[in-house]
Parts: sequence; structure tokens; C-alpha cells
Amino acid sequence: MVRLPLTPDDVRRGERLGALLRHARGERTLGDTALAAGVSPETLRKIETGRIPTPSFTTVALLAGELGLSLDGVWRELDPDADEPVLDLS
Repeated sequence: MVRLPLTPDDVRRGERLGALLRHARGERTLGDTALAAGVSPETLRKIETGRIPTPSFTTVALLAGELGLSLDGVWRELDPDADEPVLDLS
């Protein structure tokens, strides 16, 4: 499978996803959150820092579920055409 290069929008969405997950995680440790969601701490670290800007749907769903986020809400945060973001991550 050939992977297409990331677009600037992909990179921007990845950065927003990382910020959203960090914000939702609050005081919880990265390791505890990752393990409770069933992903490796390194994977969560890479998503939060933008090094994995396009994680798999399953990974996002597991993390969102553990953090109490709806997938619709996550997408609204990442969609450049959304009317209004759920959180102010600036």
C-alpha cells in the first residue's frame, strides 16, 4: 500500500487532535490513560505531539472512549468547516 503525503490540513488536524487529547486527559498521566484505552504510551505520546497526525480510527475511538469524548465532538474539533469548535485550544 502506498501512503499519500500528508497535506497541510492533515498536519493541522493532527496537531489539534493531540491538543484535544492532552486537554481531555487533564491531570491523568499519559501512561495510565494509554494503558486504560488499550494503546501503548508511546503511541499516545506520538499522537499528542503530532508525530502521528493520522492515527487509525480504532486508536482514536479507544482514546475518545477512555477520555469521555464523543467521536462527533472530536471530529467537530478537527473539521476546518465546523461551525464552532467544542473547546478553545488556542
